[in-house]
Amino acid sequence: MFIHDVCTALDNAGVMYAIVGGYAVSLHGAIRGTVDVDVAIQWSLKNLLLAEKALKQMGLVSRIPINAENLFRCRDEYIRERNLIAWNFYDPRNLTKQVDLIVNYDVENIQNTKLVQTVSGQVRILSIDCLIKMKEMSGRPQDLADVEALKSL
Repeated sequence: MFIHDVCTALDNAGVMYAIVGGYAVSLHGAIRGTVDVDVAIQWSLKNLLLAEKALKQMGLVSRIPINAENLFRCRDEYIRERNLIAWNFYDPRNLTKQVDLIVNYDVENIQNTKLVQTVSGQVRILSIDCLIKMKEMSGRPQDLADVEALKSL
């Protein structure tokens, strides 16, 4: 399972992260379809470099011509002037394997995450309260629908 492969790669690299987005919504118990794996990290240059390296070692490539160091240095500019909310990595041989590294959210500490057992192994997801807050801040229609689904659990 691709999500487990992503989590294993990030765990092995020592990245402080959490799965967010559609997979996190589903793993909390709400019905939600998604294709890509959305990952938020604890925002630091070290963590971003480790995440980039781990994803590249999986054979994933960046969709845009930036690197971790540049993104870390110019994060606010990319968000404000280029509307960048996620750094996309994909497998050029299998386009269903995609990871969005969330740029405009910071997993502040491990207490904001939860380990969930799947058929393939453990997956670290953002806690339901933090996930709701993150999605409310986004304000996008799908995120607001996710908030309603999560609150109804």
